[in-house]
Amino acid sequence: MNRLLACSLFVLLIDPLIAEDSIDFVEQVRPIFQQHCYACHAEAKQKSGFRLDIKAAAFEGGDGYGAAIVPGELDESPLIELITSDDPDTRMPPEGNRLSPAEIDLLIRWVQQGADWPDGVDLATLEDRTDHWSFKPLAFPIDAAASDPHTAADGQLDAANGLRIDAFVQNELQRHGLTLSPAAPRRDWLRRVYFDLIGLPPTPQQIVEFEHDDSSEAQRHVVDRLLASPRYGERWGQHWLDVVRYADTHGFEVNTPRPNAWPYRDYVIASFNNDTPYDQFIHEQLHGDTMQQDAATGFLVTAAALLPGQIGKDDASKRLARQDELAEIVINTGEAFLGLSVGCARCHDHKFDAISHTDYFAMQAFFSGVKYGERPIASEDSDRRRHQAAKLATRVDEIENELQQAADIAMPAATEAQMNSLAFEPIDARFVRFTIHDCNRHPSLGLIEPCLDEFEIFAADPVETNVALASRGTKLTASGSRTSDKHRLEHLNDGLYGNSHSWMSDTAGRGWVLLELPEVTSIGRVVWSRDRQGKFSDRLPTSFTLQAGPSLDAMQHLAGLAESQVQRSQALRDEKQSLEKQIEQLNKTPQFFAGRFTKPEPTHFLLRGDPEQPRELVPPAVLTALGDVRLAGDASDRERRMALADWIARPDNPLTARVMVNRIWQWHFGIGLVGTPSDFGRSGERPSHPELLDWLAAEFIRSGWSVKHLHRLIVLSQTYGQSNQIVPAGQAVDASVRLLWRFPSRRMEAEAIRDSMLAVNGRLNLTTGGPGFDLFKSRGGLSGFPPIESFSDQGLRRMVYAHKIRMEPEAVFGAFDCPDAGQSAARRRQSTTPIQALNLFNSRFTIEQSEALAARAAADVGGDVRDQIRHLYRLTLGRDPERDELDSAEALVGQHGLPTLCRVIYNANEFLFMP
Repeated sequence: MNRLLACSLFVLLIDPLIAEDSIDFVEQVRPIFQQHCYACHAEAKQKSGFRLDIKAAAFEGGDGYGAAIVPGELDESPLIELITSDDPDTRMPPEGNRLSPAEIDLLIRWVQQGADWPDGVDLATLEDRTDHWSFKPLAFPIDAAASDPHTAADGQLDAANGLRIDAFVQNELQRHGLTLSPAAPRRDWLRRVYFDLIGLPPTPQQIVEFEHDDSSEAQRHVVDRLLASPRYGERWGQHWLDVVRYADTHGFEVNTPRPNAWPYRDYVIASFNNDTPYDQFIHEQLHGDTMQQDAATGFLVTAAALLPGQIGKDDASKRLARQDELAEIVINTGEAFLGLSVGCARCHDHKFDAISHTDYFAMQAFFSGVKYGERPIASEDSDRRRHQAAKLATRVDEIENELQQAADIAMPAATEAQMNSLAFEPIDARFVRFTIHDCNRHPSLGLIEPCLDEFEIFAADPVETNVALASRGTKLTASGSRTSDKHRLEHLNDGLYGNSHSWMSDTAGRGWVLLELPEVTSIGRVVWSRDRQGKFSDRLPTSFTLQAGPSLDAMQHLAGLAESQVQRSQALRDEKQSLEKQIEQLNKTPQFFAGRFTKPEPTHFLLRGDPEQPRELVPPAVLTALGDVRLAGDASDRERRMALADWIARPDNPLTARVMVNRIWQWHFGIGLVGTPSDFGRSGERPSHPELLDWLAAEFIRSGWSVKHLHRLIVLSQTYGQSNQIVPAGQAVDASVRLLWRFPSRRMEAEAIRDSMLAVNGRLNLTTGGPGFDLFKSRGGLSGFPPIESFSDQGLRRMVYAHKIRMEPEAVFGAFDCPDAGQSAARRRQSTTPIQALNLFNSRFTIEQSEALAARAAADVGGDVRDQIRHLYRLTLGRDPERDELDSAEALVGQHGLPTLCRVIYNANEFLFMP
């Protein structure tokens, strides 16, 4: 007998005896929970998201069961079901001593009596997860006078704000007995800011000019010039592409190409170059299709995705794949803009943050109309192309009308597939030519080669003898013939009818046949047909010319189009053909992988995230801990995405500005003020300089969300301009340099290393935009990815323009911690491995670039080895070699050649690290 049923019967039998014996929670129930349940379901641990030490949590229940205790309802209380179960897989507790029958009976009676749990008796308190630093408003006002970076032409405003940065950093340093380091040498600062802002080194000439510029605005002028360079967007766009895991393939095992993903990459680069306000940047990526920025919505679908052929054909597999798609969009949005791991609430309440299981599906509902896939780009260019195609189509209609009018005049009756008889005044002729100018269209193949099964010429006599028969000696020639068993030229006058005995031209819509009679004969009628048996009506000539005469020089027009009409008709047909080709090209609207937008699907709460366990409908709503924006369930797809963008980009959203300024700080210094840039939740790090973070966030908003404004503040600050030299006192207190007592030097990223190698040898191709160049011999699929080792032309572009294969590191520079777009790379970790040096010294790429660098040095300064060495140092390191360096380098060149020295310099820390 079921144990719960047995216990229930027992309780019913003795109920009259204990009806007045009220159970005390504190004295009787809690001790049972403490002994048997708290080890897994209390403050230290909450398995399945369930706690039994706090009233509210106990009644609410854990993951997957709903309310755990329903007063008065044994059958509806999972707690009772689990402690009475006979199934060892579900029985609680799963290990150790089971509850005694008396303990089980007491809990059953407690639930039956109404599960009285007095308020105020809990020994623990439920932590308020919304009481978290990143959920609180900014510590500085955002409604002060806007700090417009363009209102202070002399730079005084940015200088003052730069001092604010230094003051925050200095305050923190003073608390630890430290101070800022001296300023970096001018050459080091210049190389630092070049690598930082555009990812390329300054030229020797640019270094000389800066070192000789003694004006107080020298640094500002450099920064302004770099921020105005198109190279800036290429550098900083790559940072954002890391966050959103951009790639040009779909991922997973098949990893097929996404050939039209690149417009999103180009959009991101252009947005940074244009200093698109960050709040607008958010809006465009979530609903750019409403803002003439279609490519921007590529953000929604940057993650890996299974293609239809990779998903099981059963409905359950399709539902799971759809949930995975939507999860990637929610994760991307939550991490990139809010710095929250919303995706962790897909199967249960978030274990650390104030994000409920319901919150996850409410956020998912904003994207329920978004699907992975391509769509045509809607832009001013596409509108222009469409209008131009419509204009050309109007001219095509005019041509067709003129052709039809000419045909109606020349041939009042339409041609017939079974028989066409043409009578005319008798004429003496030896030659008869039938010229086809057009034929009807095949229903699926369009314009194809015309076909005739028999051509008959009748003499002008009472008997009307067919003098065209080959048996009477008539010869045939043609413009060209498609030959097969059924179709031969000799079938045209063999006296046999039907498609299986016919002639076919070798030119679509055109052709001619010439019949030569044995002698001049008086003729008065011609009969021709496509298929005298009436089985076929395709390939039927619809426009023709019939001519005859005693010689080829004396041919007369008998029927159909006259010569002048033929010439006019041909000119019109040529024009029509040209226009149709132009229309075809104009109608090829560029496609791009930026999501397809459909009517939103209903969003259900899925128990444990399982699409096979749908529960109630969930309308679109933002995270309850951060706002109260909620839409109706019938809101359109656009309304949903626009509402979400409005909420994320609101100035009073406590996360949005903090998250972005922290990313910007990180990309300048190697680590953010918050060391977990995509996790501002409770499991992430707290800010090292909370006041500085909030001041920067407020300044960011006040400036109109200008990223370039923040750049100016940061790179012109004393904090950024410090020396990178290690000081023992600072190293002892803050070895990780989180307090910023010096500039934290770091190795450049893979892209900057490759680009710089090409820049200094003069081979860098600065072509921008468009489809990416290949790093592998395959663009995607199951055939593997053999690397390309030698590059030229397009392969020498900046690495941001490479066709990025997901989950496949580039052969040489992948070793330098280059993200593979499998997951978001909010911060690139840096490793040091032997393979890095081996790749950078022995790869075909390095050897070729070293040879090109050596050739440039020789071409620039001539054949003197010491001059060549000096020039190499200036090109690559921005300085002259020391005396001992020059002597050592000369010896190396004498033994191994100048390209070997170039390989050594390419491997030098001074070349690879940001000073």
